[in-house]
Parts: sequence; structure tokens; C-alpha cells
Amino acid sequence: MSQTASSPSPSGRAPGPAGGRRLGAEWESHARTYMCWPASTGIWGGQLPAVRKDIAALARAVGAHEPVVLLARPGQARAAQQACGQDVEVVPVPVDDLWARDTVPVFVEDGGQVRGVDLNFSGWGNKQRHADDAGVARAVLGKYGVPRERTWLVAEGGSFETDGAGTLMVTESSVVNDNRNRGKSRQQIEDELKRVFGVAKVIWFDGVRGEDITDAHVDSLARFVAPGVVLLDRAFPGEPADSWSRSADQARRVLKDTTDARGKKIQVIDLPQPDPDRITGTDPEMLTSYVNFYVANGAVFVPEFGDTKADDCAKGILRDHFPGREVVAVRIDAIASGGGGIHCSTHDQPGRPTE
Repeated sequence: MSQTASSPSPSGRAPGPAGGRRLGAEWESHARTYMCWPASTGIWGGQLPAVRKDIAALARAVGAHEPVVLLARPGQARAAQQACGQDVEVVPVPVDDLWARDTVPVFVEDGGQVRGVDLNFSGWGNKQRHADDAGVARAVLGKYGVPRERTWLVAEGGSFETDGAGTLMVTESSVVNDNRNRGKSRQQIEDELKRVFGVAKVIWFDGVRGEDITDAHVDSLARFVAPGVVLLDRAFPGEPADSWSRSADQARRVLKDTTDARGKKIQVIDLPQPDPDRITGTDPEMLTSYVNFYVANGAVFVPEFGDTKADDCAKGILRDHFPGREVVAVRIDAIASGGGGIHCSTHDQPGRPTE
């Protein structure tokens, strides 16, 4: 089914139904980055040491550019601190897994105040145990004294991508889904997204249902690098078509035929995947999308998969769009084997680092 976007408000940049509320773009200033220490062999099995090594390396890399808060189970906090170094602040909080993008609240600015939207994390529709992760949003908000914004929506941060100017991109498969929001229509969900995030326009993609734990989060498919400019995941040339490449093709058609909240056409730039025969990872479930990058203060973090040509191409494209930032490549094969990436493992809070 071909999906279309909702209509923008007449002013284009209007704050939407939430009045002065605003969901900022990732390239705006961060007070800190949140990450989580993977806790359980029940989830990761024998991969847990390698995954922890990847998380520690990523935390150190991001920590060189902005404050990093790493949430770790109280009994694992000391080991996490040793692995990540003293520049990373380790905070004892019960967690199940590493996916901070999905468990930490989504922060909005409202009348000069930062608020945290608690999206009622459900383990991606009860696909994974999440008793501790379900409480991460409230724990973070309580620790840092950030007011909690309640919603009936059940979703994850990786489901949403914004340009900071009133436009939100979303995959329908990850939100309009009975495993999260049973009985709710797309229009009902869109209205609530506009309320809690203060966006004026929602661009919907079909996504992919049931093939990964997230039901195809948008943050591995399409990302804004500026208002009106989107980087889109593209399969390696010559690879047979599959549900993921068809999803990207559908997203391209939607973006071609719609405008953003300002009423402007959207420029789409491909970010090609690496050659599967040249990557260093061996897990067939490995996420090899460069689109899952993370923009921090002064830097952009992008996965490095071992295909030198593709790695260099991705870094070059990101340098073109973030000329004032260092592009830092990070090897994350173990994290990627779990179906996620750098963006899935990090979560930004808007503000100044000194706050």
C-alpha cells in the first residue's frame, strides 16, 4: 500500500498542536549522551563480552566530544566504569539491554524547559524481556529532574526521525502495529505524535513487519542531515531485492512525492551499504546500514564494516553534510550482530554540556 504524508500547517514552521513544544534535531547542542551497559547473557549469550567491548569503545569515543552517561546495573557499574574509563559517568540503574535509543525518554523543549516523553517501552511489542528497561525512562527523568511527559503511545525512540523544523519521519510497521498500539488508527497515532513532539507534519513509510525485533525502525532507513535533506539507506548494488531494499524504494517514492513541514521538496541522497563479501562481521542478522550514524557535539559517529571503499564513501558523504564536525568511524561488529548500530546505542539530551 502506498503511503503518503500528512498535510503541513499553513505556516510551515508552526509549532503544531502542542503550542510551543519542539522536538529538536540531533545536530543541535547536546547536554549529554545516554548509553546502556548490556547486562545479560540471556539476551546476548556468548557474544556479551564482545558487545560490552564495543559499547565501551563507543562510549569512550563519544565521551571525547560530549558528556556520556552510561546506565548500568548496580552490580555491574564498577566493571562498566573500568571498561569505559573515567571520562564516562556510570550511573547505577537497572537495565536489561544496551539500546538506549529506545529505552531512554525522547526529550522535547517546551516553553524553555526540557521535558522527557516516556514512550512506555514494551520490549518492541513484548518480543524480549524488559522488566528493567521498562523503567529506564522514569529513572533517567528522576535522576536529572526532568519533567515526565505522559502518553498512551507505546513506541521507541528509534521509530522517529526529525529535522528539528516540524517534520517527523516514521515507519508505520513499528508504531501502527497491534503489538504496540492495538486498536489505534494511523490518524490517532499521528495526532498524538503531533501533540507530544510538537511536530507539524508526519511523513509515513510502510516499513517492514516481523522481520526484525523493532519492526523496522526509521533510524536505519532514512535520516535528516538538514531540513529538506535526507540520507537514505541503499542496498549494495547487485544484491537481490528483499523486504529491506523494497522498503527503501517505497520510502524514496514517498519522499519524492511529498514536502516537509515548511512546504519544501525533500532532497534524497543515497547512503550505500557495504559489499556483504567484504565486511568483517559474519552474523547473517548483522545490521550494515551506515544510516544508523550518530551526530554529537563536534562529531559524527559512523559504523565501519571493513569494506574500505564503502566505509570511505559513507564517511565522505557525512563530511559533506556536516563540514564542521569530525567524522569518526567506529567498529561495532558485535553490536551490529544484534540488529542495531551506533544510533540505536546512543540517545541525546538537548542542552549545553555544562548544564
